Amino acid sequence: MNDTEPAATPARVAAPSAPPVVQMQAITKLFPGLVANDAVDFDLRAGEVHALLGENGAGKSTLMNVLTGIYHAEAGQIMMNGQPVRFGSPESAIAAGIGMVHQHFKLVRAFTVAENIHLGWHETPKLVSPALLESRTAELAERFNLAVRPSARVEDLSAGEQQRVEILRVLARGARVLILDEPTAVLTPREAGELFKALRGFTARGYSVIFISHKLDEVMEISDRITVLRAGRNVATLPAASTNAVELATLMVGRELHPPQATGVGERKLGNIVLQLAGVAALDDRGLKALTDVDLALHEGEIVGVAGVAGNGQRELTEVLTGIRDVIEGQVRIGGHVMSGADPLAFLDAGIGHIPEDRLRSGLAPAMPVATNAVLREYRAAPIARGPFYLPAAAMALARRIVADSAVLVPSMRMPVRNLSGGNQQRLVARREMRVATRALVAAYPTRGLDVGAIETMLRYIVEMRDRGVAVLLISEELEDLIGIADRIVVLFKGRIIGGFTAAEADPERIGLLMGGRVAEADALATQPTVS
Repeated sequence: MNDTEPAATPARVAAPSAPPVVQMQAITKLFPGLVANDAVDFDLRAGEVHALLGENGAGKSTLMNVLTGIYHAEAGQIMMNGQPVRFGSPESAIAAGIGMVHQHFKLVRAFTVAENIHLGWHETPKLVSPALLESRTAELAERFNLAVRPSARVEDLSAGEQQRVEILRVLARGARVLILDEPTAVLTPREAGELFKALRGFTARGYSVIFISHKLDEVMEISDRITVLRAGRNVATLPAASTNAVELATLMVGRELHPPQATGVGERKLGNIVLQLAGVAALDDRGLKALTDVDLALHEGEIVGVAGVAGNGQRELTEVLTGIRDVIEGQVRIGGHVMSGADPLAFLDAGIGHIPEDRLRSGLAPAMPVATNAVLREYRAAPIARGPFYLPAAAMALARRIVADSAVLVPSMRMPVRNLSGGNQQRLVARREMRVATRALVAAYPTRGLDVGAIETMLRYIVEMRDRGVAVLLISEELEDLIGIADRIVVLFKGRIIGGFTAAEADPERIGLLMGGRVAEADALATQPTVS
């Protein structure tokens, strides 16, 4: 497993005559009632990061699925190093040196890292021991500068660690073109920084990266060139050095964006307390304490933002607030009424909506149709229920309305919801939950996986709910989103609320320090005199 491959010359200093590593010419991909890719041109040079931008449904993932042999295009041609190729399957694409890491990881959670790396790989020895697999995995990790724990079970890894395992699986099989689909959607800022460091190492050795993302600041930071798709067409390919986030956002959505802004609680009167935690403690799935002594009140007509690095109790907080998880200490109150025990149906009946952090596993039934998932929170109520009877025609009509309101384009309402893109899944869950959230909406990372246009729309929906008198709890790692629309921001660290700010007081630097548990430094920063 010695690395004897010579480092290729990066694209930015390569000879102009060198053919692209990958060239896609006039690629057209059709689905029933939908043109997903319309004569799209795309090329990738040696040693570059080429970002692929576009709104959800713009055709980014479809184009890459064509490249990797998952889909077959109706028209167009693919060339590698100047030679025409045709991939009949992902296996043939990886054999040619093209590998893709999908947004939703495809690891076996009960297996170790080493077992996942070697599963289905023709170079895996016939007779192996766990020690040999782990040794081979450690060699690979060192070779590609990707820190993994070979003996750890995947289910015990963070999202960032799981992603490194996925990347290592692809690189171990000989890929020199690495396709990453929304790679930072579930990563902390620190994990995203580690990923970018690894990508720079790959391209320095001549590997090429296609980086699919909706986060414009990250695209500007990591990419050499950027291609923008809109409605299935290539509308621009630009050097990153000659563009900016504003231009890219306009190209993506075809219009200027105007994100909603907080009005500030001082400009309006808050209503009654809708949802409240008093001295709450709760356990996580392992039986360990995840929340400790949490006091939190949500008022009518208020957005409360929760800042924090993922894994500090956010999931348990949302589940306590929506009746999914019971508390071991303290009280949960809705409108002053103490809720006894975990009872999600009671919270739903009280008008509490929930956008969970894991939309696919917690917010949807993946194998069931889009239509069923759209209405599953309203199946007991009119117009789709009449007493004990379920009315399929009314349910389908309501599902179509919810899907239309979500701006989700689907070939068939009967297709499994897992076949939707991550962004479309998110929009469907969010719009469905906003319908039932008549008193409060608990929203965990509602903009995760969305493009800039969809983010703007999602945040505007949340502000509109607030303005209608609904209480909103908004959990996000995106401080810009929280500071932009929240009336108050609290910081969650290791299951405790360790700081709180009004919209006027919100200071990104102080909040960032608290997110890392650095309370003394945040307090010291607050006492420093303001320089005018």
